Amino acid sequence: MRNTLFIVSLYLILSACGEKSNEVKFTSEGNPVVMDKFTSDPAPMVHNGRLYLYVGHDEAEEGQDFNITEWLCYSTKDMKTWTDHGSVLKPTDFSWGVGEAWASQVVEKDGKFYYYTTVQAGAPYNSKVVGVAVSDSPTGPFIDARGTPLITDDMTPNGPRGWWNDIDPTVFVDDDGTPWMSWGNGTCFLVKLKPNMTELDGNIEILKMPKFVEGPWIHKRENLYYLTYASMGKGRETISYATAPSMEGPWTYRGVLTGMAENSFTIHPGIIEFKGQNYLFYHNAILTIDGKSGATGRRSVCVDYLYYLPDGRMAYVEQTKEGITVKPKTAAEVAEIVNPYTDEKEVVVEKEVIAD
Repeated sequence: MRNTLFIVSLYLILSACGEKSNEVKFTSEGNPVVMDKFTSDPAPMVHNGRLYLYVGHDEAEEGQDFNITEWLCYSTKDMKTWTDHGSVLKPTDFSWGVGEAWASQVVEKDGKFYYYTTVQAGAPYNSKVVGVAVSDSPTGPFIDARGTPLITDDMTPNGPRGWWNDIDPTVFVDDDGTPWMSWGNGTCFLVKLKPNMTELDGNIEILKMPKFVEGPWIHKRENLYYLTYASMGKGRETISYATAPSMEGPWTYRGVLTGMAENSFTIHPGIIEFKGQNYLFYHNAILTIDGKSGATGRRSVCVDYLYYLPDGRMAYVEQTKEGITVKPKTAAEVAEIVNPYTDEKEVVVEKEVIAD
């Protein structure tokens, strides 16, 4: 009887901490963060003193560009020891989803956790769409919140990417509780969501971000809003960003935040403040697992410190092998950081409203 009570008590304690007894723990020793799986498109979220990291599980074989069949979740209290929560959502968890678990983000609002995802949808959509699932826990289970996609191909002009331009959603909940979503491939879309987090509230806008490719990420620091995204560099993606005094704009392009990822055409930003320190998550393709080397569809999530300059701009981020195992820079050291992309000019971003 005592043993039974002990086991039940232990389970309840672990459950309250967001952990289960069969979940694997590991210590990160630099970049990449995760060493036993190929991971991509990092999306961090902070809740109750833990940082949760949602990623795609890259499983591409030779001859495949991408093969991502599930989203994984990791969490940490100290950015050193991580818990592997395993698979928390799959495209086939949506009745209309047929595959391809591309970039996603989880946000919390009013005690619910909303998982915004890129999914390949079957008939009648037959294109990339944005879906949203919901859960009472940051580690799931997540279920379809609508029964239909939130964004479908017929809602946006196809632009340079055709039927697969509706990918990579990022959602930001403003201080007044208003949720906003941005997404896109080749075209950067922005729209306000209703308070229920599962419906659009107004017309979709196009933000004409310079060199925009994909993977937008919205965050706010003090009184400034940031939209960071994968941009086109010299043959491969870099990360660039714009800022605005409000989500309504005007947005100003600020330049390149970090260069191209090693051995990877793509790169994907995820920005978070956690316990007083700012971090930039991204991916490269330097990891080798069981003889399989990194590739377009076998990427690896990394993290480095992120610093802000006195005028609100973000300092250039050097991608490192050490990651956050070293001490953060001092203010004097941050002031000395040089951005090698000196030819970048700040410009006001034009926008266009897509009429109903």
